[in-house]
Formats: sequence, structure tokens, C-alpha cells
Amino acid sequence: MDGFSATQSTVIVLAATNRPETLDPALLRPGRFDRQVLVDRPDLPGRLKILEIYAAKVKLADNLDLKAIATRTPGFVGADLANLVNEAALLAARNRREQVTQEDFAEAIERIVAGLEKKSRLLSDKEKKIVAYHEVGHALVGALMPGSGRVINC
Repeated sequence: MDGFSATQSTVIVLAATNRPETLDPALLRPGRFDRQVLVDRPDLPGRLKILEIYAAKVKLADNLDLKAIATRTPGFVGADLANLVNEAALLAARNRREQVTQEDFAEAIERIVAGLEKKSRLLSDKEKKIVAYHEVGHALVGALMPGSGRVINC
């Protein structure tokens, strides 16, 4: 940041980061950068527009509802949505379909959020019991918290 003076012609320095918490405090001192602009994750209309752009590159089923897909993707950024469309198209191709369906997108969302299904990884009876105790712990703590609802028998 040294070397700029008032006699020089206008110089604009633009910087971007996904991790502002890691910046050296010296960069954030007054006079270094006059403006800080937060570019947040897209909202529902923004996600819908981004999906429309990427989905235009693949053949979609006639009954596909991009707004429903945008609704199911809060927190996704443009790269995530591009990946989603690509993953859905790959799933359609693997299933020998010429068009990408709503089901392809639903499965693609699951894959992106939860990862690939591991059919070879089955829980043993002991692991199932540990998981059950763990989940009951969540229910008990939730039931004992002030203002919480009643735990019901499902």
C-alpha cells in the first residue's frame, strides 16, 4: 500500500476475500480501503436467476419447477448451483434419460449436501444402539429446555 501519493493520477485498488477474518488488521486500518462491500449469498430470487442461467445449458423435463429447486437450496452460491445442475444432468444421463427431471435435482441436492450414499457402510447393532442413545439425548435436552415443545411419541 506504500508508494501512492496525492500528486499521482487516480489509482483504484480493489480486493476481495472469502475469509475476511484472516486479513491482517493493518489492511483494515483507516485510509487503506475506503469502502467494504459485503456480497452475501444469493436470496431465493437470486438463486432462481442463477439456476435459470445454468439450467439453460441442459435439457429439462417439461414439468420441472426451478423455483422449487431454488427453494430447497438456501445457502447455495453460484458455484454450488452450477455444480447442482451438472450433478442432476449426470444423474439423468446415468439413468439413460434425455431430460433432467425434478427427481434428478432432488437426488443431486442430497448428494451435494450429504455426500454419496455409502451402501457398503452399514451400522452394526452396537453402533445403532450408540446412535439411538445419542439421539435420545437430543430429545431429552430439548424437552428440558425452557420454552420447548413437548416430545411426542412417534
